[in-house]
Amino acid sequence: MLSERPRGAQIVLAAVIPFLFGAVVGVALGISAGLYWGLSLLAAVGGVLAGLEHEDVRGGAKRGLLGGALFATGILLVHAIGGAEEKVSLGEFPPLLIVIDAVIGALLGMLGARLGRGSDHRSADPP
Repeated sequence: MLSERPRGAQIVLAAVIPFLFGAVVGVALGISAGLYWGLSLLAAVGGVLAGLEHEDVRGGAKRGLLGGALFATGILLVHAIGGAEEKVSLGEFPPLLIVIDAVIGALLGMLGARLGRGSDHRSADPP
């Protein structure tokens, strides 16, 4: 569980890693659409796995919300610094990606938390 880890590890796992992975995806955005989408899919898997470290869906949602927002911020910052042409359109207002990825991250974190407690939860339900 994330809550059982030292504070520094919590910060690295919940904030630093999503931001840095977003930075990598921001570089990919200027290289290849396929690479961008492949890494984004990998990030989604990571969001579900991160949710597994939470006892309830609320905790998974909070972590996913933060992770998704930081992931998108990393994409936008690094892509803006690099200045390469986007291989995937970020729409008319690219900062909206932060909100979109935060919501998707929350949903993925909730899914992971639900999957992680699924067997315990089902066994506690009455027949």
